Amino acid sequence: MIHRVVNCALAIALLVPAALYVGPALPADDKPKDAKVAPIKLTPEETAERESRKACKIEICGAFRAHTPGDDISCNITKSWRKEQLNKIVKKARVTWPWGGVVCKSAIKLKRADLIKSMTEPSYDLTLEKHTVSCVVKREKEPANINFSFAPKVKFEKGVANKAALNWGKIEAPTLIKGAMWTATATDNTFNVLQSTLVEDINDFVKTKCDEVKSGWQK
Repeated sequence: MIHRVVNCALAIALLVPAALYVGPALPADDKPKDAKVAPIKLTPEETAERESRKACKIEICGAFRAHTPGDDISCNITKSWRKEQLNKIVKKARVTWPWGGVVCKSAIKLKRADLIKSMTEPSYDLTLEKHTVSCVVKREKEPANINFSFAPKVKFEKGVANKAALNWGKIEAPTLIKGAMWTATATDNTFNVLQSTLVEDINDFVKTKCDEVKSGWQK
């Protein structure tokens, strides 16, 4: 999830930082002029991690874009963020990132037929089953282990997401972090403040990110 998502449950990179918007707020006049993460040179470990997600990405994009039939999609995903990436990501929410890098893992389960329907039916409400994410956050003294769950719902109209909610669930984390996360996620559950970001990222995933692996899913 996480931030820019949770690659939603579809792209967990969005969802995790979204749950961790817990740093001190930026001044009101400090407008986030550049919230996008600039390209960075990947380490061998980061390259291997990205490649490990490729097969899952192809399966998801095959359902979305090529409407490829088959078994439901099940993947084990690992996603890492450097501190500088997180700082740029959370600046969009006018907060700062107080810790170090983050590594998150989740088992993604998606019903292929539902993904296809979201693209082919005039209107479709996509409801994902509850997903649990486990993260390790680097800190000065010792890392913090965090577990949280969410069950996203996304409304599609003519193949485009236009409404969404993350529906945050249980959080397990050290007291200080848990308190901040609970406040952030409870606020989102009540007011759906992350909807526009989630919708934007889902549409970007389907349209742009899927093009990156087009050779893998294109018939």
